[in-house]
Amino acid sequence: MSLLATDLVGTGRFRAYGPRQLDEIADRYGLPTEVRETVRLVSLVLPFRVNEYVLSELIDWDRVPDDPMFQLVFPQRGMLSEQDERGLAALSADPGTKAGLRSLVQQIRGRLNPHPSGQKELNVPTRDGAPLPGMQHKYRETVLYFPSQGQTCHAYCTYCFRWAQFVGDADLRFAAPDPSGLIAYLGDHRDVTDVLVTGGDPMIMTTERLVNHLEPLLGVDTVRTVRIGTKSVAYWPQRFVTDPDADDLLRLFEKVTATGRNLAVMAHFSHPRELRTDMARRALARIRSTGAVVYCQAPLIARVNDDAADLAALWRAEHAAGAVPYYMFVERDTGPYDYFKVPLARAVDLFQAAYRTLPGLARTVRGPVMSATPGKVVVDGVEDTPEGRFFQLRMLQARQPAVVGRPFRAFHDPAAAWLDELRLHPDTPADIVRAVTGHDRAAEAAEDSDDTADTGPLAVAAGAR
Repeated sequence: MSLLATDLVGTGRFRAYGPRQLDEIADRYGLPTEVRETVRLVSLVLPFRVNEYVLSELIDWDRVPDDPMFQLVFPQRGMLSEQDERGLAALSADPGTKAGLRSLVQQIRGRLNPHPSGQKELNVPTRDGAPLPGMQHKYRETVLYFPSQGQTCHAYCTYCFRWAQFVGDADLRFAAPDPSGLIAYLGDHRDVTDVLVTGGDPMIMTTERLVNHLEPLLGVDTVRTVRIGTKSVAYWPQRFVTDPDADDLLRLFEKVTATGRNLAVMAHFSHPRELRTDMARRALARIRSTGAVVYCQAPLIARVNDDAADLAALWRAEHAAGAVPYYMFVERDTGPYDYFKVPLARAVDLFQAAYRTLPGLARTVRGPVMSATPGKVVVDGVEDTPEGRFFQLRMLQARQPAVVGRPFRAFHDPAAAWLDELRLHPDTPADIVRAVTGHDRAAEAAEDSDDTADTGPLAVAAGAR
């Protein structure tokens, strides 16, 4: 580790602000009463958490409520239906209806698809017939690991597809108490080369706790890459710079890379403003000084970064900081999905417009990518043919390795925003049809034999979410 933090100026110790501190935040920054009440109501259902760095360094309070960073971390009107908001307002105003309020909150959360893409049904591995808590195994080479102490964040993104981790419902939460189950599972599955430690955010843990989860992986010879999914470089870069155990954390990173393994910090940056602070740039430099590689990813989010100039600025800033622009995801169908979704046709236009402006070494970014039930599906572009317009699709990653890298087509739909809203072209290979829809071509054709040509014989089933 070549960069020391002794001469850096921090912004104090971490302090989280949640719904109980909303009035303090509102009074400090002059939030209108209507905005304050909206945040209060929506945060009964969706998680809300910020910190001093986000409040003072990232949000432009002169542009609230339209400021993209404010939209990113503060619940907004429109994230829930008007009917649900009215119900929450009525029940929360009466202290005698606490049970009714809890019931309504649970109902609303259940309608928000808390575990998209079959995470609970398809991704949870088993050992000796029993499900393993706090783990997912979707792709052959990669296992996701959710340490229980890392299932919160320095601040919560309002779009987060893992919002269900943060609402205090144990039935909705992935969490492993310790790595023993993971290590045993890896011993049985020697084709797993990558472990993604995720959450929540593992960087919320102290280094002492993180050691207990990472060091056992160094004893598994088949694990060659340790990934850490984190938003901390954007929301609390002090974790790597001025926190009391920041130097210990970087020494842990050095210990991992000294074994010859890859340490990949999967940094979530949603807007170029997150990379403009000196603290964030110093954090990235310190991480990279350990031999770790920083890969950057985020979804395309309406009202936050659905602008080609912002996307280009984001990827340029990542590249300038020595990080690797990696994924532009499509917003997943969970939580306040309708508020944040961007149609695929527009997502393609935005991605390509931004991509064309990048220097060659920054064109490592891939998108728009749907992380759906069958795998990661990239929309490579739009094709005009005598038959009509088509989305050009390709499987970047898949549950079924045989379909990885193979292209296929779907009929163009300007309103479609997710894989299950597309219709595959009839020439799609049968194994890709099965992977994408979960159905055989013959069965699909038989089911839809009476439909019109506009419906199409290969509409992607809802199970492909």
